[in-house]
Amino acid sequence: KVPHCVPISAHHKWNFDDLLEKMWEYLGLVRIYTKPKGQLPDYTSPVVVKIDKCTVEDFCNKLHRAIIKEFKYGLVWGSSVKHQPQKVGKEHTLHDEDVVQVVKKV
Repeated sequence: KVPHCVPISAHHKWNFDDLLEKMWEYLGLVRIYTKPKGQLPDYTSPVVVKIDKCTVEDFCNKLHRAIIKEFKYGLVWGSSVKHQPQKVGKEHTLHDEDVVQVVKKV
């Protein structure tokens, strides 16, 4: 393998997924998906955050500044947690393609 290279074929449409993954990695971006209560996760429009700012608090601030003031806990599905779903606080670090459901104070 040659470093920093992803072989592709436009004619045969080979390896575009690997190219896309490498681009996300090099750009330093993480995709986080939202899940409204009682519904399936929305995989069509992820919230994109920088890899150095990918806590639950950063995710909430990316959605809306007022959410973090009413934040109680988050439910996370994905590679950043041991159990599916897992209850987390606002300091929890999210990984690429995690799914988050925010639970607010009543």
